[in-house]
Amino acid sequence: MSRNDFTTEEFDTRLRRTRRAIAAHGLDWMVLFHPVSIHWLTGSDAKSYQALQCLFVSAHGEPTLMLTRESERYEFEQDALFGELATWGGPEPEDPVKVFAALVRRLGLPGRRVGIEVPAYYLHPHHYLQIKGILGEALVAEASNLVHDLKLVKSAAELAYIRRSAALADEAMAVFAATIGEGCSELAATGAVFGHLMKAGSGQAASTLNLVSGERCIFSHGAPTERVMRAGDIGSIEYGAAYRRYTATIGRQFSLGKPSRRHLEIFDVVAAAGDACMAAIRAGVPATAPHEAAKAVIAKAGLDRYRVHTTGYGLAPGFPPSWGEPVNMFGGNQYTLQAGMVLSVEPPVFHGPEGIGVRLIDNVLVTETGCERLTKSPRKLIIA
Repeated sequence: MSRNDFTTEEFDTRLRRTRRAIAAHGLDWMVLFHPVSIHWLTGSDAKSYQALQCLFVSAHGEPTLMLTRESERYEFEQDALFGELATWGGPEPEDPVKVFAALVRRLGLPGRRVGIEVPAYYLHPHHYLQIKGILGEALVAEASNLVHDLKLVKSAAELAYIRRSAALADEAMAVFAATIGEGCSELAATGAVFGHLMKAGSGQAASTLNLVSGERCIFSHGAPTERVMRAGDIGSIEYGAAYRRYTATIGRQFSLGKPSRRHLEIFDVVAAAGDACMAAIRAGVPATAPHEAAKAVIAKAGLDRYRVHTTGYGLAPGFPPSWGEPVNMFGGNQYTLQAGMVLSVEPPVFHGPEGIGVRLIDNVLVTETGCERLTKSPRKLIIA
């Protein structure tokens, strides 16, 4: 993604909304560390999340200030929108926290009310502790979802990118179904999927592809291996397609030859749970409601003990290793669904004792009266 992927007006609207949200939280400044927050506000597609980076955003209209590695200077200057750029490092190592501290003093953050993001993957614990010490009493909030909550409802331009990603995911699934068979390795099937995605215009998805077969079919997030598929194998595949980093995910179940009766029974339960989840999705309902609908189907079949992971979650522009948003359809989540949100639907059953794992994954757009399925591939067992 770059600043050219959206209009200047859309970026300006995002920044205005962010400033209002910072003020509504009783803050003067937010320091954003999550690459998705930085991406949403500036358009930056840089890999600078691998080291300390942050975006300073004021509630009161001061220019934004982006701190990143010197090695990313030209990418930020050409591809991102910001008020001022500060960098650390270059020909020799430099402590980024010392540069951060100097910027905090220059911006006058001591004595102000400051919030920070504390993202799970992108802020080293040592940096976090040092940053807390530098901000001292000025740090009054860890508002990690402040920007994420603003971007849960997608704009028309964002939805266009997501629809493109979903179409790419569907195309690659058809390639996968035509590729697998006895003698095909998991890695070879993965290569066919990735090859099509890249040739068709997908970017690199933020999370790795999962592909398991045979005795590995009960692994919920297994990476593909050199294992060669054999007649009678069952398995599943899950991957993301990404257009301008906007992600669509899809997952399907397969069988090499006629599936067993028990495999079909569990498959039908999982498919019905996904249908029940989608039937319960609409604007205004708690995020837990679709989860409870799917859970009831699986429990009625006596399989609740083997229901693992999540019923579904919000999808964001992704940076490794994640494409997820804070909306989760599982117990205890506090979010309410809104029209314009994009969710995965994936209530799974992994029955270890019986050696059968089943998960179907589709993406949906929340509407006022229900949901629209964005991934169009048939929700059927692929039989090769």
